[in-house]
Amino acid sequence: MKIVEIWRYPVKSMQGERLDHATIGQAGIIGDRAWSLVDLETGLSLTARRIPELLFAQATVASDETGQDQVIVTLPDGTETQDNEKLSAWLGRSVELRRAEASSKGTYETTLTEDESGEWVEWSGPEGSFHDSTCTRVSLACLSSFRDWDRRRFRFNVLLDGEQEATLVGQQVSLGSSMLDVVKQVERCVVTTRPQPKLGSQDPLDRDLSVLKTINNELDGNLGVGSLVVTAGHISIGDELVVG
Repeated sequence: MKIVEIWRYPVKSMQGERLDHATIGQAGIIGDRAWSLVDLETGLSLTARRIPELLFAQATVASDETGQDQVIVTLPDGTETQDNEKLSAWLGRSVELRRAEASSKGTYETTLTEDESGEWVEWSGPEGSFHDSTCTRVSLACLSSFRDWDRRRFRFNVLLDGEQEATLVGQQVSLGSSMLDVVKQVERCVVTTRPQPKLGSQDPLDRDLSVLKTINNELDGNLGVGSLVVTAGHISIGDELVVG
């Protein structure tokens, strides 16, 4: 298997950026899920499960004059901002753009049904990032796993050629100069059903409940794999994944 695409999603549930190279630290790709919009009334880190509008903004990382990484949010009307008042006005609720801290955790919610008619449940993610799972810092999938679904629905960090990434679970793999411990398959949620905007030459995506229904019925609710970082390093398009 070789890397064919690398993606970073700086703000949770917003559109991200495609990279040719990336640095992997202990929390995953540097800058990935490093920021979140937090609802000031509920304390929840907002996601496209509850707030689908998030997918219509894009987040990118840029260095400021001191060399520190900063996030820039581009709203659907083209406005570039980091301003909490503008972000709150866009979403119609009081929010704060927060950067993940080493000792902080995000609190999230999800619905347990494809049509969102069931109960919503809350849980806390890992410290130091706004990833959903304590068992995933870098997510991987093979292009062949997506069937006829648009891969943008799944928001993986690393896309590979080859097949059957699920066979990697339980193994350590080298990717570029990094080493990862592939620990689980990734459970999919209603974000896979959400509409998304046009991206470059790619058409917009409509809402499609059949995506999650099929994954639940035919794939036990899983697609792709999640890994923890054993050794930090660098990855590039074309790097080969080596098991062991």
